[in-house]
Amino acid sequence: MKQGEEKTQFIKDEDNETRKYIFQKNKKTVTGFYIVLIALLMLVAATIISGIAF
Repeated sequence: MKQGEEKTQFIKDEDNETRKYIFQKNKKTVTGFYIVLIALLMLVAATIISGIAF
Protein backbone atom coordinates (compact mmCIF):
# COMPACT_ATOMS: atom_id res chain seq x y z
CA MET A 1 0.00 0.00 0.00
CA LYS A 2 1.44 3.37 -0.99
CA GLN A 3 0.80 6.44 1.08
CA GLY A 4 0.39 9.90 -0.32
CA GLU A 5 3.17 12.42 0.09
CA GLU A 6 3.01 14.66 3.11
CA LYS A 7 4.75 18.00 2.98
CA THR A 8 4.51 19.09 6.59
CA GLN A 9 5.83 22.56 7.23
CA PHE A 10 7.69 23.36 10.44
CA ILE A 11 6.32 26.91 10.76
CA LYS A 12 3.09 28.04 9.11
CA ASP A 13 2.64 31.63 8.00
CA GLU A 14 -0.66 33.25 8.87
CA ASP A 15 -1.59 33.85 5.23
CA ASN A 16 -0.92 30.23 4.17
CA GLU A 17 -4.04 28.05 4.05
CA THR A 18 -2.51 24.66 4.89
CA ARG A 19 -3.34 22.29 7.73
CA LYS A 20 -0.02 20.42 7.64
CA TYR A 21 2.20 22.35 10.01
CA ILE A 22 3.83 21.95 13.42
CA PHE A 23 3.99 25.54 14.69
CA GLN A 24 1.95 28.54 13.65
CA LYS A 25 3.76 31.86 13.37
CA ASN A 26 1.79 34.01 15.80
CA LYS A 27 2.25 35.70 19.17
CA LYS A 28 1.08 32.71 21.27
CA THR A 29 3.57 30.34 19.66
CA VAL A 30 6.48 32.76 20.02
CA THR A 31 5.60 33.44 23.68
CA GLY A 32 5.29 29.72 24.40
CA PHE A 33 8.61 29.04 22.69
CA TYR A 34 10.39 31.58 24.88
CA ILE A 35 8.77 30.25 28.07
CA VAL A 36 9.90 26.70 27.24
CA LEU A 37 13.37 27.94 26.25
CA ILE A 38 13.80 29.84 29.53
CA ALA A 39 12.62 26.81 31.54
CA LEU A 40 15.10 24.54 29.75
CA LEU A 41 17.95 27.00 30.25
CA MET A 42 17.11 27.23 33.97
CA LEU A 43 17.17 23.42 34.26
CA VAL A 44 20.52 23.22 32.50
CA ALA A 45 21.95 25.99 34.70
CA ALA A 46 20.62 24.30 37.86
CA THR A 47 22.16 20.99 36.81
CA ILE A 48 25.54 22.60 36.16
CA ILE A 49 25.44 24.57 39.43
CA SER A 50 24.47 21.50 41.47
CA GLY A 51 27.29 19.53 39.88
CA ILE A 52 29.81 22.21 40.81
CA ALA A 53 28.48 22.95 44.30
CA PHE A 54 27.97 19.40 45.50
